[in-house]
Amino acid sequence: MENQAHNETLNPSELGTKDYWDNLYDRELENHQQDKDDEGTVWFSESNAEETVLKQLDRLADEGLLRRTAEGDSRASRFLDLGTGNGHMLFCLRDTEDDEPWCGDMVGVDYSTASVQLARRIAAQKQSDDADEPLGPLRLECWDLLSSPPGDWLEDGFDVVLDKGTFDAISLMDSQSSDRHPCKIYREKVMPLVAPRSFLIVTSCNWTKGELEKWLAPAGSELTLYAEAKYPTFTFGGQTGQSIVTVLFRRSAG
Repeated sequence: MENQAHNETLNPSELGTKDYWDNLYDRELENHQQDKDDEGTVWFSESNAEETVLKQLDRLADEGLLRRTAEGDSRASRFLDLGTGNGHMLFCLRDTEDDEPWCGDMVGVDYSTASVQLARRIAAQKQSDDADEPLGPLRLECWDLLSSPPGDWLEDGFDVVLDKGTFDAISLMDSQSSDRHPCKIYREKVMPLVAPRSFLIVTSCNWTKGELEKWLAPAGSELTLYAEAKYPTFTFGGQTGQSIVTVLFRRSAG
């Protein structure tokens, strides 16, 4: 798969439709109303994707490229979670068990209203349950990356833009034009969200590292490949690979 053509696309799927996600989060909202401990699906949990991303963020902090807390005149790193779903990734950042939590501004966006409702309910519940050690403020907003301008939450961009499966879903959308395929629109829309010298971290089960680089960091792009997280590998049919990939891109100084 590493040598697939740059413009090769995936077949459309219901996972690329808004109706699919609205229906899924409507069900998860109902489940949460009946059982507050049921927070819904954590995508790629079987591969420990969130833990893997957290380790990459720890490494960037150790390298002095991110800040957990404000230091002198420098603010704590700001995070944007694209396709936040139930907000679980942001909750993990705020409430790390073994390390100091990330204390900067955090925004989660999703184009499914039901998703945002679910994430807000879970956040409110966590604030209530952990009154002695509050989770910290989170902003959760309904926003369509491909068709709407960013809100006032954008400010000067984010130090980290997280994408765990959103690019995958966009790549499964139906498109009538290869020149304006949603994957290409994604690249145009995501760039202003990433502050100069900052990071876009994409986790995917549909694309390899090389394919993500071709889509999101082609020659001449402001994004360049910074690192790839490592997952356990498997061998099938004589080929070795990973079930998912997490790739870190860094934006140039501009």
